[in-house]
Amino acid sequence: MYFTTTMSNFHSSFFILHSSFMIYLSLGTNLGNKEENLRLAISEIQKRIGTVVSQSAFIVTEPWGFESENSFLNACIGIETNLLPFELLDATQAIERDLGRKEKSKNEVYHDRIIDIDILIYHHAVIRTQRLTIPHAHLSERLFVLEPLDEIAHNLIVPGTTMSVGEMRKALAAC
Repeated sequence: MYFTTTMSNFHSSFFILHSSFMIYLSLGTNLGNKEENLRLAISEIQKRIGTVVSQSAFIVTEPWGFESENSFLNACIGIETNLLPFELLDATQAIERDLGRKEKSKNEVYHDRIIDIDILIYHHAVIRTQRLTIPHAHLSERLFVLEPLDEIAHNLIVPGTTMSVGEMRKALAAC
């Protein structure tokens, strides 16, 4: 499935052909009880978004894109969901707010956060809008995302590319 849209929102019969979709999310936190923050986020994702079918180990990483004294705890999860892409975005942002996140990063200005949930991959879709970009715009640049994603989806071809997650991680690690 290859789909590019420039609309701000859509509900297409394109997605009605499937009853559930395999998606991958990245989770990160660098404030408070980090392990508990990730566990709460995963629990809420299971309740609101769909069945968690795979989960990476939690890994400690340094901040990316900004300076902080606080290290991050990151993980990736694979989920089967029946939510459409923009419904998924709304659900992840609601979980972030409910877990205490005050603001989203804007214009690539990052800051400490209690929880961050990013949509990495949605089925085989490629979506490019002002509100949502799938695969995630910085997926190929972030080893702290590719390492845990590789753990659970090594052979998955990243939509819109010819590379698997494992190949993408290996290429970035070699830089």
